[in-house]
Amino acid sequence: MDDTAPDSPDNDDPHFRPVPDIAEALGVIVTRIHQLLRDRALIGVRRDGVMTIPADFVADGEIVRGLAGTITLLTDAGYGDSEIIDWLFTPESGLSAMAELRSGHIKSVRRRAQVAGF
Repeated sequence: MDDTAPDSPDNDDPHFRPVPDIAEALGVIVTRIHQLLRDRALIGVRRDGVMTIPADFVADGEIVRGLAGTITLLTDAGYGDSEIIDWLFTPESGLSAMAELRSGHIKSVRRRAQVAGF
């Protein structure tokens, strides 16, 4: 697994937050975030030795709907965590996959993820 943050200048740069901030945004304890990372419901990258997670993965106190399934599809296709984050935040035809997920367009993101695997 690649534990370094993506540095691609071509993507919408996600705003990374440390694990305690994500725990606060979700209203859970930090160990629950560690479990979500192990379960691959969330992914993160290390920045300056600190595990960080894109803040956009959380909306209205919940993990964005469709994110975990998209992570699974891309992981199964051989993507590493930083590559998945790059993929989620790189605009294609105007919108990034993350923007589409946040807007509730889960099926179109899943179709894109399935195609990305081939």
